[in-house]
Amino acid sequence: MQLSVISIKGKETGKKVTLSESIFAVEPNDHAIYLDVKQFLANQRQGTHKAKERAEVSFSTKKLKRQKGTGGARAGSRKSPVFVGGGTIFGPRPRNYGFKVNKKVKDLARKSALAYKLKENNLSVVENFSIDSPKTKEYLTILKNLAIDNAKTLLVLADNDKNIVLSSRNLPKAKVVTADQINTFDLVNAEKIVLSEGSIAKIEALLN
Repeated sequence: MQLSVISIKGKETGKKVTLSESIFAVEPNDHAIYLDVKQFLANQRQGTHKAKERAEVSFSTKKLKRQKGTGGARAGSRKSPVFVGGGTIFGPRPRNYGFKVNKKVKDLARKSALAYKLKENNLSVVENFSIDSPKTKEYLTILKNLAIDNAKTLLVLADNDKNIVLSSRNLPKAKVVTADQINTFDLVNAEKIVLSEGSIAKIEALLN
């Protein structure tokens, strides 16, 4: 499977790259994508929510009124959940929402996401490039040349390039990652994926 390489000016370079069919042409597995995205989002949760239970509420433990003869229900403590400001019954406690997903399932999820993007013509390959200094305007010009400046984009580089990362940071719809950082959520969330020419070999080494 071959794909044309385009320049950052949006023109054909005449070069072609061969994509591994074991990654970019797999039969997509929707459930694997669901599990991996669910785990990613679960891991983003802090899980620091907490409500005070009756043992933690600061009130006197003195009995409020005599047991009998008041005409109302008996009450033994101001901390009781039936009173306003009392403890919460079965309130939320700090917890970790993370869960395990097997490595092979995560690999299949990323392959499936890449296969979907390629099938939908939302994946392209750009020649390796660099930016001399961090300039958002310069990175935006590259996106305009590729006709993807209005889409949510994910650029995958072979290695970390600080200037490119800093240039894209102010653009709300643009994200830049290296080949070893790709995850299913970013792949699914992006409308257009741009792979640098050098990142393909690293992606294939990662997922094969």
